[in-house]
Amino acid sequence: MFNAETITNVANAAYVVAALLFILALAGLSKHETSKAGNAFGMAGMGVALVATIVLAINKQIEPLGLALLIGAMAVGAAIGLWRAKVVEMTGMPELIALLHSFVGLAAVLVGWSGYLHAEFDPNSQGALELAKEGMLGIHSAEVFIGVFIGAVTFTGSIVANLKLSAKIKSAPLMLPGKNFLNVGSLVVFIALTVWFCISPNLWLLVGVTVLALLLGWHLVASIGGGDMPVVVSMLNSYSGWAAAASGFLLSNDLLIITGALVGSSGAYLSYIMCKAMNRSFISVIAGGFGIEAGPAEDKDYGEHREITAEGAAEMLASASSVIITPGYGMAVAQAQYGVADLTRKLRDKGVNVRFGIHPVAGRLPGHMNVLLAEAKVPYDIVLEMDEINDDFDDTDVVLVIGANDTVNPAASEDPGSPIAGMPVLTVWNANNVIVFKRSMASGYAGVQNPLFFRDNSQMLFGDARDRVNDILAAL
Repeated sequence: MFNAETITNVANAAYVVAALLFILALAGLSKHETSKAGNAFGMAGMGVALVATIVLAINKQIEPLGLALLIGAMAVGAAIGLWRAKVVEMTGMPELIALLHSFVGLAAVLVGWSGYLHAEFDPNSQGALELAKEGMLGIHSAEVFIGVFIGAVTFTGSIVANLKLSAKIKSAPLMLPGKNFLNVGSLVVFIALTVWFCISPNLWLLVGVTVLALLLGWHLVASIGGGDMPVVVSMLNSYSGWAAAASGFLLSNDLLIITGALVGSSGAYLSYIMCKAMNRSFISVIAGGFGIEAGPAEDKDYGEHREITAEGAAEMLASASSVIITPGYGMAVAQAQYGVADLTRKLRDKGVNVRFGIHPVAGRLPGHMNVLLAEAKVPYDIVLEMDEINDDFDDTDVVLVIGANDTVNPAASEDPGSPIAGMPVLTVWNANNVIVFKRSMASGYAGVQNPLFFRDNSQMLFGDARDRVNDILAAL
């Protein structure tokens, strides 16, 4: 039999292996071609981490009831995870991910409170006396307070994001009077309370910061409009990582610290990249729309729109030499990606140059459209980012806008009063002809009317995107 020290060393080595697997997972997920391997590395790393944690718990002679609760919690979590992964549609992935972030935040809050009850709650407890003897009680108090704050902000912020993404509440930004003062003031109060708690740990201080953080998380995300929600999901991913890292410090768990730092830093970097792509201030978005006071765009009369039939669209595509397809969330809702892939193959067989233009925030999740197209076996080399394809619209015969709205809206560059003003968009209106697939003339997720629909070179093809694409295939 291995002694306790050997088992601890082996478990810690397993944690290092798990951390390396998580790093390989991030590297693999950075490219289409290696994404499956990246997922496999991530799952393997989590499996290694879970086994090592159970072994450590047994090695520390955890009570039978505690071990049963641990295994029971894992079983319940695994069952929920398998069920949700099985039933979720691709259109539901953004809100599901936001909901999963809320679980991480809640876990961080519970770990923080557990740490407080272990030490600060009773200054004469064994945990408090050991920390005081090592001169670490103040540091432990800071870890508890900061961990609870980050976790609570992540928890309620993620719930609001889930409700917005699932259209259970309005996507328009909440504009409370003095909202910037509320956000900044909350951070100042948090810093002051942290110092106070480190000097004199008190239950009511922890209750106060928990309530403050829950309200701040709700307000931060509620103050951000629907057009910026993809960045919010990425930002919440970062928050959940830092919450996990804070829990790692409290639990003296190196793997949680490493994994939380990886998730936190990668999520923050992705949010920064997306903000640059949208011409948004990174600080303003993560601070709940700080400094953004733009109201709704002016309700203008853009004239009458023109309609086209599937047969007319097929005739236009058959005579084209170059076609660009710009998908959006509507394509995901209609599950039209398979028909679009078939249409792409048929047009390419006829010698038409077909490519895809993907906006950085197409859909409601970073990479949403790329995953849908990969799922339908669209070749990677014809799926181009906005910066790679925007200059080519001038020489394009036909653009198919399938379920996209805000990402192809000319108001972003032409209307300074628009809520999406300044956001780089796909300049589809520069093509010779634009066919817009939509169910109706309703505005997009950001709640902004799209002048593209009324342009002389634009025509509307109404109905379910999958049905209309199949109609075009039949006509071809």
